[in-house]
Amino acid sequence: MSKPVLVILSNHAELGGKPNGTYWPELTHALHVLDEAGLAWELASPKGGPVPGYGADADPLTVRLLSSPRFAEALANTRPLAEVDPAAYAAVFYPGGYGLLFDLVEDKDSQRLSAAIYDRGGVIAAVCHGPAALAEVTLGDGRRLVDGRQVTGFTVEEEQAMKTLELIPFVLEQRLLNSGAVYRKRKAWQALVVEDDRVITGQNPGSAKGVGEALAARLRG
Repeated sequence: MSKPVLVILSNHAELGGKPNGTYWPELTHALHVLDEAGLAWELASPKGGPVPGYGADADPLTVRLLSSPRFAEALANTRPLAEVDPAAYAAVFYPGGYGLLFDLVEDKDSQRLSAAIYDRGGVIAAVCHGPAALAEVTLGDGRRLVDGRQVTGFTVEEEQAMKTLELIPFVLEQRLLNSGAVYRKRKAWQALVVEDDRVITGQNPGSAKGVGEALAARLRG
């Protein structure tokens, strides 16, 4: 059994005055793949404790997993990032949702953990808005994690379709480009998973299962 995957979630609970946080289907569909592959995972967040989210009734899988005692307990008791030892984990996974644009992007503990796990040979995965948490990660050799690396994430066209451009602190696509990434995308709402060495990113909610599959494949060798 390999070390578990560290799943980092946001504590930010609203967008434009409406409930927000983690978009649950991006969490459930990826973690279901890890469960099916026999891979362990643990949840953490900047503050620890319960985490907010939305989309609980988006699809039957999400409804089923969120109603299970195991998931409910995990979501109510996330570990504070400051208490997490990166040596205990084989990978990091950031599901999306708008919440992380407001806390995880600048969170030093999140950056520290992702850098340390990658520098130890681990895998970094993120989907939809999740890649925003990678933009400011600096590795031990001083390079940014995404600099020169092919990545994807929620596109400006998808933000336009959601009418969220006036509500978010920055546009993810541009933030990744500003950090040196080679940004890839497909038409809005088409699934896309991009792998570049040990960094796996997905464009949108429909890419969450694919990101989970790519992560599981990496961890199982």
